[in-house]
Amino acid sequence: MDAEGTHTAVQLPEGSWCDWDVVTWDGGQLRLAADHDLTYHHGLELIFSEPIFVSCPSGFRDPVFRSPSPDELLKVTRQLGEMPTNVVAFEADAGGQEPVSCLIATERLDIVQETVLRCWREDAGPDQRFARWVTSPRQ
Repeated sequence: MDAEGTHTAVQLPEGSWCDWDVVTWDGGQLRLAADHDLTYHHGLELIFSEPIFVSCPSGFRDPVFRSPSPDELLKVTRQLGEMPTNVVAFEADAGGQEPVSCLIATERLDIVQETVLRCWREDAGPDQRFARWVTSPRQ
């Protein structure tokens, strides 16, 4: 939401963010990860704190973020009983014949750009962190 209280499209930092997946989804957080290839690492995370409405697949490609439509805002507001702080809308390729429309309502959205390793590496740098499921082979 911008300063005037209108919902606007998410602005991503420059990068090749074509592959996306859900890396965390619990009661307090939905975390989407993105990169050009998610095999070994990801470089971008969208962290939705206190998600209150989620409609998106667990993995998708090439999202196009946009402002939510008035109908989408009305739908979410009716289901929740009030207008949420942030509503994120996008179209994405989920493997079907047509793009899927996605909608996420949340209390807060943070965009974090950093290298997150998805498998163990002895030579990980100080500017890299491991995904929470990665453990050292010595453990």
